[in-house]
Amino acid sequence: MNRPVRSARLLQLLDELRRCRSPVSGARLAERLGVSLRTLYRDIAVLRAQGADVAGDAGVGYQLRPGFLLPPMMFPPEELEALLLGARWVAAHADPVLARAAAQGMERIASTLPALLRLEVETSGLFAPQWAGPPPEPWLGTLRHAIRAGHAVRMRYTDADGTVTERVVWPFAMAFLDRMRLLAGWCELRQDFRHFRADRVLALEDTGVRYPAQRHDLLRRWRRERLPAGSDARDLA
Repeated sequence: MNRPVRSARLLQLLDELRRCRSPVSGARLAERLGVSLRTLYRDIAVLRAQGADVAGDAGVGYQLRPGFLLPPMMFPPEELEALLLGARWVAAHADPVLARAAAQGMERIASTLPALLRLEVETSGLFAPQWAGPPPEPWLGTLRHAIRAGHAVRMRYTDADGTVTERVVWPFAMAFLDRMRLLAGWCELRQDFRHFRADRVLALEDTGVRYPAQRHDLLRRWRRERLPAGSDARDLA
């Protein structure tokens, strides 16, 4: 079992149990997590071994008893505001999956805070509304996965002159600007680094094939060759 995947699933299971006010059946938990009942039972055993007070059994359902949370966390007010504002910005500007992850991440952080700091989060007056930015592209989640996995993507792209081309690109970075999103990748067609405006991508699919370079190496080369000192992604648009 891939350890990062299992760790993420255990956190998700904790979240599901934390939200439940009454015992929930193993079958329902397994369905929500997308795993088998056997895997769920193993995960519950792991949580119990790590100190989680999970009550119940296969016949009556499971419930996380009050008192078990992640270790208490303390943040200076400015750090807490920065985290909250960042999460709200992502929730307003990213694709639905990433937006939901931002909200759930803040919920997890808030659940570990002392009561006074948790109240600060719940009553914060900092917001990040979306003004004139573009709506999230439907393939944005696919692209994020390809970047994480180091997969090549196949896309149809139209340039500023309206010329449409089909390309295979090795994506390694995505910039979320005020009025556009910008993809940075190695283009097999041009054999060079290229930047693609998301609003000009007509279609994009993950090939499922890892590209031969290491993503961190591409990112390092791109920064050295294409990102002049003192500039940022906005200079590339």
